[in-house]
Amino acid sequence: QVQLVESGGGLVQAGGFLSLSCVASVSIFSIKAMAWYRLAPGKQRELVAVITPSGSTDYADSVKGRFTITRDNAKNTMSLQMNSLKVEDTAVYYCKADTSRATYWGQGTQVTVSS
Repeated sequence: QVQLVESGGGLVQAGGFLSLSCVASVSIFSIKAMAWYRLAPGKQRELVAVITPSGSTDYADSVKGRFTITRDNAKNTMSLQMNSLKVEDTAVYYCKADTSRATYWGQGTQVTVSS
């Protein structure tokens, strides 16, 4: 069983920045890909960014050049640096981790971007 705890959400003005963190209850050496998803009201869940154990990354087109995903294996932590935030980035952001046995989700953290 893997527990994921997100933090760092909040309210920010458009153009501002936030940094999200996801701390895993186990060593993330045992975790395969980790990712951030978001869910906005009235929209489908969207993959925001993904990072592999080797550090390879991929991003949704809507956040490329603005968001950066990283993972710190020593701290069992994955982070998402979000810059130049837009109103349309408003959503609940979820951390996801894939192991060889199962997929785990965090509880989500709210990000609200005001105009």
